Amino acid sequence: MWKHNFLFRAEGAVPLEQTENELFHDTDPALDSSGLQMDKYISVWLQGDGDEAKPLVYTTVYVRTATLDPEKGVGFLQPLQGRTHQIKSMLSSEQKMYLRQWLSNTYPPAWEESDDLFQSIFSES
Repeated sequence: MWKHNFLFRAEGAVPLEQTENELFHDTDPALDSSGLQMDKYISVWLQGDGDEAKPLVYTTVYVRTATLDPEKGVGFLQPLQGRTHQIKSMLSSEQKMYLRQWLSNTYPPAWEESDDLFQSIFSES
């Protein structure tokens, strides 16, 4: 199975260099949010058929919100959302556009083989 993660600042149009695993690996769950200065993120997990290096077809996308207080090293990772309407409402137009361009340009055959429902997640509407 092929998988790839993009981590965006909640209002950002371009993903960070770090993945969710890299940024949140050494953080503890926040037990109480009082006094925390939380940065907000959107984490996008893409999956597809193929090997780890190259997808043959994109099959699934999951999105979750996350918050992190980088100074205290604590945060919250919300559960993954996999329903199309939830994902479309969580991603900004700019994030959808970035992901659509990345998916279609990085592995064009995998994008072409993806079903219409998968591709529709990254449409403007």
